[in-house]
Amino acid sequence: MKIFDSHCHLDDRSFEPDFEAVLHRAAEADVHRMLVVGIDKRTSDRALRLANRHAGIFASVGVHPHDARACTEETLAHLSLLASGPKVVAWGEIGLDFNRMYSPRKDQERWLIRQLEIAETLDLPLIFHERDSQGRLLEILEATTGTGRPAVVHCFSGTVSELDRYLNMGFYIGITGIVTVSKRGEPLRQIIPSIPADRLLIETDAPYLTPTPQRNKFRRNEPAFVREILLKVAEVRKEDPAALAERIWDNTCRLFRIDPSL
Repeated sequence: MKIFDSHCHLDDRSFEPDFEAVLHRAAEADVHRMLVVGIDKRTSDRALRLANRHAGIFASVGVHPHDARACTEETLAHLSLLASGPKVVAWGEIGLDFNRMYSPRKDQERWLIRQLEIAETLDLPLIFHERDSQGRLLEILEATTGTGRPAVVHCFSGTVSELDRYLNMGFYIGITGIVTVSKRGEPLRQIIPSIPADRLLIETDAPYLTPTPQRNKFRRNEPAFVREILLKVAEVRKEDPAALAERIWDNTCRLFRIDPSL
């Protein structure tokens, strides 16, 4: 199979001691491509360095809502410069997070809108983060992006109504290891069959959100474990895993404008 982990944070310091082993385990699990997602200036720099060193790694740049309070126009100018490189395939992750409120709402909304403008100018696909925004992210996106903008909703765990609104805007839907968790993942498993096959992506969000059964033995998630997410999604959708892997590979490459051939 060819599997693409569409959202991970391999720039995280926890991967430094065994980075090459992590890549080896990913390859053994048929995970041949990974998108390392930036969340601020430092992590975006690190993501691009990794992408430039490894053929199967790509990068995105952006300022996460947690870090919005520290965002400046100078930061965004730096990220825009990084985005001129061929291995940067998306802008994100950006969005709104009203759960922990690491940044004030006004800062989150201001810099989200500004980054939407920049991504539009640069013609880059978007990676969205949403948590407990009570519909505000959807409200902003429906007012500013319209339909047809290439984007993925990272770590989707919303309602059927929210799913429909994202799909109506043409967005892709990213599924994480939450789908494998018995109780927490049940609402998501109910929704997954409703996601059109050509809008589906899978992702680890490594080193976070380790799927079952690996979470019983490992605290740190890694790209190899995205295979478990694929298998669970295939089970829920009653589809052949190899055929689904091929479809999701094509979806991911189409969204991020990457040649699908290895």
